[in-house]
Amino acid sequence: MSGHSKWHSIKHKKGAADAKRGKIFTMHSKLITIAAKDGGGDPDMNAALRTAIDNAKSANMPNANIDKAIKRGTGELKDGAVFEEIMYEGYGPAGIAVYVQALTDNKNRTVANVKSIFTKTGGNMGGAGSVGYLFQKKGRIVVKADTSKFDDVELAAIDAGAEDIERGDDSVDVYTSPTELHNVKKALEDAGFEIESSELTFEPENTVEIADEDKARKVLKFMEALEEDDDVSNVYSNFDIPDEVMEKMA
Repeated sequence: MSGHSKWHSIKHKKGAADAKRGKIFTMHSKLITIAAKDGGGDPDMNAALRTAIDNAKSANMPNANIDKAIKRGTGELKDGAVFEEIMYEGYGPAGIAVYVQALTDNKNRTVANVKSIFTKTGGNMGGAGSVGYLFQKKGRIVVKADTSKFDDVELAAIDAGAEDIERGDDSVDVYTSPTELHNVKKALEDAGFEIESSELTFEPENTVEIADEDKARKVLKFMEALEEDDDVSNVYSNFDIPDEVMEKMA
């Protein structure tokens, strides 16, 4: 949406927050382990694992770490904690819907931490299904491109089977069905475009504009607090903040 900033684009502009916190390899390792556990250790037969490995390599994660994470997921390596993916749901400041993905080896610890963040920042944690229906699982590919290449990226993405396209300042977000993420990504790479990232994500069906500066600050503080938790891998929400409000806060 032109003139607005969703959470993923705000994070993109701020830089890789996970990398700054020093937890990015741990997060990728957990994602690879869970993908291998759920669908097997062969990335050619497991699209989720293939995506997790691609993203880990984009973050310069060593191959040895990737192989270890796969073996942990398939049960070949028994060297510690067993991780599982849990989704938490609720409402944050200004009534925004929030969908939290956690990768944890201790559900009691994680739910207590997430619930505490909701409570302290004026939100309300809900039960399963309370907001999940507001989001759709999608593939998202971020293509690095300046404005002169936007049209070329869009045409190539549409030809490859993309469902939707969203322009940013220096990139194009390409949305796909979950099953077509890898195919569209490969087609864009083959066309010569630089892929900044690709992932499975949850996109809101409708968005809520946060035009009040004070409310926008509370929303971002809440989102950042969730992302700071070591067990939280991703946070999805349905808010949009107009660019002029973001500029005032900056």
